Amino acid sequence: MKAFIYGQKWSLKYDVYIKQLFNKLSSSGIEYKVFKNFNDQIQSSNVRHDTLSTHEELRAYRPDVVITLGGDGTILSAMTMIRELELPIMGLNLGRLGFLASIEQERIDEAIEMYLEGRFTISKRSMLQIASNPEIFGDINYALNDFTILKRDNSSMIVLHTYIDGDFLNSYWADGLIVSTPTGSTGYSLSCGGPIMFPSSDNFILTPVAPHNLNVRPIVISSNHELSFKIEGRSENFLCTMDSRYEVVTSEHDIKIKKNNFSTHLISLEGDNFMTTLRSKLNWGIDKRN
Repeated sequence: MKAFIYGQKWSLKYDVYIKQLFNKLSSSGIEYKVFKNFNDQIQSSNVRHDTLSTHEELRAYRPDVVITLGGDGTILSAMTMIRELELPIMGLNLGRLGFLASIEQERIDEAIEMYLEGRFTISKRSMLQIASNPEIFGDINYALNDFTILKRDNSSMIVLHTYIDGDFLNSYWADGLIVSTPTGSTGYSLSCGGPIMFPSSDNFILTPVAPHNLNVRPIVISSNHELSFKIEGRSENFLCTMDSRYEVVTSEHDIKIKKNNFSTHLISLEGDNFMTTLRSKLNWGIDKRN
């Protein structure tokens, strides 16, 4: 069995958990390689591991599982390397909230043992894809969480003319607009008043950011539809994001969003599911007055 360990930033306060993972993998007879940029940061040990640094190297290695060390942002970053390989991801949470990286650091040994025993399920998370003229985001033109168009700096609000399958929906006068997947419904969209959706939902969520018209509300549509946008504003440039990546666009860009042709596969340990994650992360069902 082979594993690929992916992290973004090494920190001394998490070093004990990183060592614990390496030791557990070795003692369990699991071969592994580490993301080179992450491995180069590790300062607490002279031990150096076999590394990978590109999508092509990962495809050639073809691990059985990708283990991420960090938070949700680490999983989003790992997806830019995994791409269409659809490798199952085990997210070990060294961050804060962690809706995607939901396995807490204290459960590292337990998580590896449960994986080896087959006591887990794989959740397939739909993604969105962008097509733009002129082109933006190159080959990594997909997102697991969301796509946004936003005003830049302190400029005035922008106007986003929005179409569904070519039919006019609305002109959003706002600071921006979020197109979210069900997975991204607990992210930026939620903070702007969007609904929480179960990951198995096959939908997009359109959530305006600080809309000028108070009767404008988030909308849920099937991901079988194609969305398109034209941007207007007093500024010449606008900000466009795909998860944690961004590009600067202008009113000359024609932008279209549709469902991506591959998905992200996330590992959930036996006994864990989206409802338990919601309750634990959002403190639902807890009355602190008692």
